[in-house]
Amino acid sequence: MHRERVSENVYWFQSEVYAQVTAGVVVGPQWAVVIDTLALPEESMSMREFIEHELGVQVRYVINTHYHADHSWGNCFFPGATIISHAKCREYLVEDGIPSLEGAQKQNPSLRQVKIVPPHLTFETGEMTLRVGKKNLILSYTPGHSDDGISVLVEEDRVLFAGDVFMPLPFIVDGDADDMLASIKKIGKMGLENIIQGHGDIILRGEIDAAVRENVNYLNNIKKVVKAVSKKKNAEEALEEITIEDCGKSRVHLGGLAETLHRRNLRALHKQTSVK
Repeated sequence: MHRERVSENVYWFQSEVYAQVTAGVVVGPQWAVVIDTLALPEESMSMREFIEHELGVQVRYVINTHYHADHSWGNCFFPGATIISHAKCREYLVEDGIPSLEGAQKQNPSLRQVKIVPPHLTFETGEMTLRVGKKNLILSYTPGHSDDGISVLVEEDRVLFAGDVFMPLPFIVDGDADDMLASIKKIGKMGLENIIQGHGDIILRGEIDAAVRENVNYLNNIKKVVKAVSKKKNAEEALEEITIEDCGKSRVHLGGLAETLHRRNLRALHKQTSVK
């Protein structure tokens, strides 16, 4: 697991095992707030060990930016913490997370110690604010990757933990392209110092405008090509010929996973377009 100090009392963690998934912690004088957990039990437990032993505080809150397993299944490794999320995140973790975990545990013995811990404190509209020492955390709704997505702004530092609504390659299979476009454009106007993506490396201030523009262009491009292809009789075959580079992105993102995610984006968008 890779770890980096982003600003005073703000840390970022990145998995070196699964899809460059990220998490964070904001530390106060007496307790800390974790933002997302990591995909593997040992990684979430390593986060907790660092916070308790190196930083010397307990975790009082865990914020889930959305319900997907690689960001929320580690809740159970922070016993006694209050879990915070969007209301839909709690709903999905109860309805989908529990059966999904049961299936995953049969395939992966390392997940047997995992238990789904649904959020205790949720919000639906507007924003939620949490004070940690001298830091003000503003939780706001940013759907697109999924419809329970939230982002967490460390207000004083202008650091945004964006969850999966901001990634090196936008991924909309469980979400909506138009919602994601709106969320990304909103993020681009926030005057940020850093964007902590849900997967991938930290985006620095000088890189933000280009990253926003590139993600917006990619989403507009896949919408355009899928709309054109969907009118053809052999639409599904034609989709397979649309490369990630055709849509303005590189296949090297996310350790080589980008091409697979791109294919899934095209199929999901085609299915959504066909339904409409």
